[in-house]
Amino acid sequence: MPKNSVPKFYDFPYLLLILGVFFWSVNFIVGRAVRLEVPPIGLAFWRWSGASLLIFFPALRHLKHDWKQARKNLPILLLLSATGVAVFNTLVYIGLHQTIVINAVLMQSMMPVLIVAMSFLIFREKIHRLQALGIALSLFGALSIILKGDPSLLGSLSINQGDLLIFIAVVCYAAYSVMLRRRPAIHPLSLVAITFVIGSAMLLPFYLWESFAVRPMNWDATTVGAVCYVAIFPSIISYICFNRGVELVGANRAGLFMHLMPVFGSIMAIAFLGESLRWYHGTGIGLIALGIVLATRK
Repeated sequence: MPKNSVPKFYDFPYLLLILGVFFWSVNFIVGRAVRLEVPPIGLAFWRWSGASLLIFFPALRHLKHDWKQARKNLPILLLLSATGVAVFNTLVYIGLHQTIVINAVLMQSMMPVLIVAMSFLIFREKIHRLQALGIALSLFGALSIILKGDPSLLGSLSINQGDLLIFIAVVCYAAYSVMLRRRPAIHPLSLVAITFVIGSAMLLPFYLWESFAVRPMNWDATTVGAVCYVAIFPSIISYICFNRGVELVGANRAGLFMHLMPVFGSIMAIAFLGESLRWYHGTGIGLIALGIVLATRK
């Protein structure tokens, strides 16, 4: 690989955001699929512990350089670690034990709206008309796919404790996305390494409680495979891609790409589960694409 290929790739925010959201989409499916074999806090703890170990040595050179700056900005790093690492993913995994993926993705589709609202409340960042129209269109597109083109299904979706937990998780990640603008001026690898380690430390007492009071991790092929996937793809790769995307285009535009989650979910279901391509898939994808184009225009 040429030496300058990574920097060039790192300067395409929308490609980075698409990749990040794709791996997050699979994360929801994995979390739901292994819910009977893997306890939720255990999955979250080993996800971030594994990601911390994998990213630590590549980030070590940058950590030595950035350590003084990181210590000066410890409060914002603690906030990012709590909202974006420890709380968000743990509540998602716990919620997926009590609800279905369609409800979880439906909650996730609210994130762009929450990001816009928090950006206005915290930083007074206004949204122009094209952005508002783009967010609305992409939201309708996501709902079209989730509800399979039938609005009456919305009334049949029951709200339970798992849905509430996932909604709280979505609020936390919206806060993480907005507060990334206050991130210290350190290398991206330093940022993810520090937040991953702090997030793992925050989860440790809850993991110990779950292991002794509820049920321990049962290490088998399923558990190892799930932990390896969530530690690498939706953790290291997705967070680096999403953080860079927010840095380049802002939280409001970056959050809009969360509406791609039902698109990727539908594509994977068609490709791997033998499901059929329906009219609402095309309608939803078209609305989401149009919404992203409008909302990302300068």
